[in-house]
Amino acid sequence: MLHAKLGISPIAWWNDDDVNLSDDVSLDEALRQASVAGFVGMETGQRFPMNMAELGPILDKHKMQVCGGWFSGDLLTGDLEVEKERVEEQLQFFKEAEAPCLVYGEVSGSVQSKRNKTLNQKPVINEAEMAVYGRKVSDFADYCAEMGMPLSYHHHMGAVVENEAELDLLMKHSSIPLLFDAGHMAFAGGDNLRVIDNHHKRITHVHTKDVRNAVMHGVDKSKESFLDAVVKGVFTVPGDGDIDFAEIVKRLASHSYEGWFVVEAEQDPKQNPPLEMAQLGHQTLVEILTAAGYQIEM
Repeated sequence: MLHAKLGISPIAWWNDDDVNLSDDVSLDEALRQASVAGFVGMETGQRFPMNMAELGPILDKHKMQVCGGWFSGDLLTGDLEVEKERVEEQLQFFKEAEAPCLVYGEVSGSVQSKRNKTLNQKPVINEAEMAVYGRKVSDFADYCAEMGMPLSYHHHMGAVVENEAELDLLMKHSSIPLLFDAGHMAFAGGDNLRVIDNHHKRITHVHTKDVRNAVMHGVDKSKESFLDAVVKGVFTVPGDGDIDFAEIVKRLASHSYEGWFVVEAEQDPKQNPPLEMAQLGHQTLVEILTAAGYQIEM
């Protein structure tokens, strides 16, 4: 039997890129609500203290654990040795927290946090440049693994690796583990099932971000930013959007994926109450995962 753990991102409660998309709740309250909804883990965010002496008692109070967290990488244009120094504190913290992985997000040239940049102003590189980048990211991933904390690479709207073709090239020219995000790949126009089939051996972490098709298809990438799309409501939790997560989970199960399924759905918490959204996402995933033969760890 396959095993799964259910986690959630704090981005449902507060958005680190746009404070207007945040609820006025503490870390303690966000963890409480996530626990009430049934989740056993939460990825980190800016309101998390970077040490277990402070964070540990809060996690224990709500029977939660750290299930990953974002690192803003600058390897596309930056220096590998500098990035190793930048990541050291987070690596040590994640090791103490017994996190499953460090989520690597490339921010060099990315437009994902810039309201004045349209989605089609994202960085674009050719295959030769991707090969150079892939080697740098592979070296960084090897370093993180040697330090005791594996990396999982997050393809992302607005970043240099956004769409399926770009992801295919990165996988071709690297040896890095992959974070598969259904919502970002759908928004980028990719085929989620094909991505799973092509790269399942590399998938070590899964984000179950859903999309609202009506909003997604209405986004003008030549005029609107990533955050504009978020404000309009392009993303949501499983069960509230249009991605067929039953098929995605079945495909992952067919390739024997085990591990974390993390709900990561940034949207306006005032319009989409985080606790209600978390409960819907959790209920939907429990039903889908159980039907696909997973045993969910509580």
